[in-house]
Amino acid sequence: MRDYITFLWRVARLSFQGGWKFYAWMTLLTALALVGLNAYARQLVDGLSTTGMTNQVSWGAYIANFTFLVGVAAAAVMLVIPAYVYKKQSMHEVVIFGELMAIAVIIMCLLFVTVDLGHPERFHHMIPPFGMFNWPGSILSWDVIVLNGYLLLNMHICGYLLYKRYLGAPPTRAFYIPFVFVAIAWAISIHTVTAFLYVGLAGRAYWHNPIVAPRFLASAFAAGPALLILTFQIIRRVTRYWIGDEPIFMLRMIMTVAMLINVFLLGCEVFTEFYAPTAHSAAARYLYFGLHGHEGLIPWIWTAIALDFVGLGLLITPLTRRIAWLNVACATCFLGIWIEKGMGLIIPGFVPSPLGQVVEYLPTLNETLVCLGIWALGALLYSWMLHVAIPIMRGSLRARPGAPAAQPH
Repeated sequence: MRDYITFLWRVARLSFQGGWKFYAWMTLLTALALVGLNAYARQLVDGLSTTGMTNQVSWGAYIANFTFLVGVAAAAVMLVIPAYVYKKQSMHEVVIFGELMAIAVIIMCLLFVTVDLGHPERFHHMIPPFGMFNWPGSILSWDVIVLNGYLLLNMHICGYLLYKRYLGAPPTRAFYIPFVFVAIAWAISIHTVTAFLYVGLAGRAYWHNPIVAPRFLASAFAAGPALLILTFQIIRRVTRYWIGDEPIFMLRMIMTVAMLINVFLLGCEVFTEFYAPTAHSAAARYLYFGLHGHEGLIPWIWTAIALDFVGLGLLITPLTRRIAWLNVACATCFLGIWIEKGMGLIIPGFVPSPLGQVVEYLPTLNETLVCLGIWALGALLYSWMLHVAIPIMRGSLRARPGAPAAQPH
C-alpha cells in the first residue's frame, strides 16, 4: 500500500514537470478546452438553440464525433491482437500506447454524448434505482454498458501494467491476461452496438441497412491505426522513447486491408442506392447530388471520398514504405473517414424528414467551439498519460532506481 501511495505521488509530481515545449503544448490544449467549456456553459444557459440542430435534424456534430471516436477507441485492438494473440514481441512495447489512447478517446465519446443532452443533469434517470435502464431491450442501454465497460477494462490493464513496471516486478498474468482477451471482444462490440443504434431505427431508411455495422468496423480499423501511426511519429520525435519501424508497418498493413474493405463496402452501398433507386434513396441522393436544390452536404462527401481514395492509393503503392508518404496516407484516410462517418452518415439520415421536408444542417460557431474543446481535452489527457507512461516504460521512473526494468509480457 505504501508503494502504491508513493507511486501516485510521484506520478502527480511528474505531471507538472517538463521542458518549455511540454508546458507550451499543455497550456495551449488547456486554453482550447476552457474555450470549449465556456461555449458549453453558453449552451447550458441558452439551450440547444445555440447549435445548428433542429426538430428535423436532431443529431449533429456532437453525435457525428461520438460515432467516429468510438471506432478510434475500438481500433486499439489492432495493437493488442498482434501482441497477445500472435506473440509479436515488437508490439508489446507500443500496445500500452494504444490502450492509453482508447482511455482518452472513450472519455471524449462520453463527453460528446453529454453535451448532446439538452439536460445532462437528467442522466440519472438511466441509473437504477433512480430511473429505468431498460436493459436488455434498449440498444442505448447496451451502448452505455459497452462504452463504460471498455473504459474500465483499459484503465485496469494500463494501470496494472504500468504499476508493475514501476515496481520492476513481472506482472501476474492472471491479473491482466483474461482482461486483455475480454477487451479484444469488447472493442469489437462497442462499435457494433453503436452501429446497431442506427440500424435499429427502422423509420430511417438511410441507416436501416445491414452493411452499416461492417462498414463501421472497417473504417474504424483504418482510422484508428492511422492515428496511432501519426502518434508514434510524434513520440519518436519529441521523447527519448524509440519506437521501431516494425509496429508502424504492421499497422500500415492492417490499415491497408481495412481501407480496401471500407471502400468496397462504400461501393456496395452506392450501387444499392443508385442502380435501382426507390423512394428510400432520397437521403443518398441528397448526400451525393443534392435534393430539390439543397446541396449542403455535397462538398463534404465528395471531399471525403477524394481523401479516402488518395489515402488508399498511397497505401497500396510502394510509396508508403517511406515514412513521409505513409504519414500523408494516414492523415488523408483519417480526415476522410472522419467526414464520411460524421457529416456523411448522421445528417443524411434525417433528410428528408418523415413529412418530406429538406432541412439542412450546419454546425454553429458555438457548437464548433464545444467540439474543439472536447478534442483538446482528449489530446490533453492523452498527452498527460504519455508524459507519465513513457518514463515508466523507459525505466527512468521506478520504485528502486538501481533495479532493472521488468520485461514486457
